[in-house]
Amino acid sequence: MISNNNSSCSQQTKFNLVQVKGTWIRQSDQFQLAEGKLSDAKIYENKSEHGVSWTVVSPVVFTYRVIQCKNILDPTNDTLLWGHLGEEELKHTLSNCKPPKRFVVIDENVNKLYGSQVSQYFKARGVVYKILPLPTTEENKCMELVTKILEEVHEFGIDRRSEPIVAIGGGVCLDVVGLAASLYRRRTPYIRVPTTLLSYIDASVGAKTGVNFAGGKNKLGSYVPPVAAFLDCSFFQTLPPRQISNGMAEMLKELTQCCADRYGMCSSAGMTLMKHRGLFELMETEGRKLLHTKLQVCKTRPEQEDSATAIIRIAIETMLEELAPNLWEDDLDRLVDFGHLISPELEMRILPALLHGEAVNIDMSFMVYVAVQKGLLTVDEKNRIIQCMLSLELPVWHQDCTLELVQKSLKERLKHSAGSLRMPLPTGLGTAEIFHGMIGDGILCQAHKKWTDELSSSGDK
Repeated sequence: MISNNNSSCSQQTKFNLVQVKGTWIRQSDQFQLAEGKLSDAKIYENKSEHGVSWTVVSPVVFTYRVIQCKNILDPTNDTLLWGHLGEEELKHTLSNCKPPKRFVVIDENVNKLYGSQVSQYFKARGVVYKILPLPTTEENKCMELVTKILEEVHEFGIDRRSEPIVAIGGGVCLDVVGLAASLYRRRTPYIRVPTTLLSYIDASVGAKTGVNFAGGKNKLGSYVPPVAAFLDCSFFQTLPPRQISNGMAEMLKELTQCCADRYGMCSSAGMTLMKHRGLFELMETEGRKLLHTKLQVCKTRPEQEDSATAIIRIAIETMLEELAPNLWEDDLDRLVDFGHLISPELEMRILPALLHGEAVNIDMSFMVYVAVQKGLLTVDEKNRIIQCMLSLELPVWHQDCTLELVQKSLKERLKHSAGSLRMPLPTGLGTAEIFHGMIGDGILCQAHKKWTDELSSSGDK
């Protein structure tokens, strides 16, 4: 191909890459010299009077599994050990006579509750294993924790292709272990086993890893998904009620974004407040009951999906629906950012006063008032949303979420979102839009005043 750019001629040639007898060679479309394994990657060579340049286009594809299961720590259940493998991979692995190895990082509180069961599982399966309990809290979410994991992994020794690191805990644990795995030998497979509701429907199903840095939330991190996430809601039984509420804030966000029928038996999934009116109504009527039963399945009619199963399933489907086409966040217009515009600054400023989901809910609560001020929501819709939040025992206001903090957060958002605010706002129950222009100070001031006047009496949580 010949092109003319600023009166200077350049010639571009596209080369395919073919593997022949273990060696990769390039071939132009015009001259196919050999047959072999064809790569999806391409090399474009440009020749001009200034010299030669090459442009490499190399697609990167990640495949990972999200598996809901029961009794994952039962030694007769294969999931924890082999659930990340496909049928052919499993046959090949089982033909290997050496015992499997697993390095397990577990939150220290989870270890007190389930550590002995994890040990018994691997002992029963003949696995060579090491369990590393760590204090994986938001205050400790730093590179020192990552380094500790890497040192222990190195000393233990694993095959970086066939022996995945296992993370068992909440979102902080999953994020930290994911970052460590992405760094060790430039990328070692890892498995996520979430033990909190929030991590079950959020951190476990995505690709992001990270730690806090320089006073900022998740300022260091990578986009490397696990090879698998294993989801067992029986872990919720040992969670304190506050942690269930914390996770339901993320659910409420997701249930704000979808279309389904009254009972959550949806034809298309999405995010509750932003995409899913039917699921929002389900949270309104049954959310408090689900909170107190810790979302444990209680089927009275085997042929019908119960509320807990429906809400969890749709929350996961919704998150996958939003994340899968944009795993590396190349597209900055993301509905999943609802509740994440001012909450990172608020959460980090007052650590450890608020849990992540609580900070997200305060953010959502304020943005609902912004939506009303912009004429996107009616007062009745606003009242329904706030009442639903309160019924889930979530904070809807905090004294440290000042107008100054809001303005600072939105300016930071503008700076790091390619010059556009990209603010997701509900435009009704189950509908949403992303707004690109900066919100005027007048609207912010009026929304903040009404928000404070109406909700400050709810008290800080």
